[in-house]
Amino acid sequence: MNTEILVITGPESSGKTTLASQLSDYWKIPLVSEVARDYLNEKDFYQQHDLLKIAKQQHKQEQALLSHFPEKIVCDTDLLVIMIWSEVKYGHCDPWITTTFENSIKQKNSRRYYYLCDCNIPWQADPLRENPYNRDELFNLYLQKINEYKLNHRVVKGNQRIRLQQVLTAPNSRN
Repeated sequence: MNTEILVITGPESSGKTTLASQLSDYWKIPLVSEVARDYLNEKDFYQQHDLLKIAKQQHKQEQALLSHFPEKIVCDTDLLVIMIWSEVKYGHCDPWITTTFENSIKQKNSRRYYYLCDCNIPWQADPLRENPYNRDELFNLYLQKINEYKLNHRVVKGNQRIRLQQVLTAPNSRN
């Protein structure tokens, strides 16, 4: 059986968690939550090796859910976010993250669809957020990576209700 994996991605404070939660609730499907938030809440600061730990936990959580063979899941982020985060903050990404991401997008028993959240919504301050002034630049990095990997994607824009409708009416998201 093929699992449909809906990945919500984009810059900080672009509405990823809200949209992922809405979709999980709407379809009553499993949600792979963002690992980084819980991990970083327990630290005063982080280093690049922490991103590898976060990536491994994120991947493990997704794989554990996929082992139950659901028809559809939604991911509030995936390794793409950690790749971009690492490249922006440190100038490069750990090879494990890149290789695991590339393997995950090639899995034969699943189909991934990326929903890239536009950042033209108000910034919401949060102690874990770092980039309030370059969200457009980050959005373009996401779009560049998505195109580089030829990922099936759609950009979602507007308020929460409009974004949800954009995903619900997308040809690959109908139930």
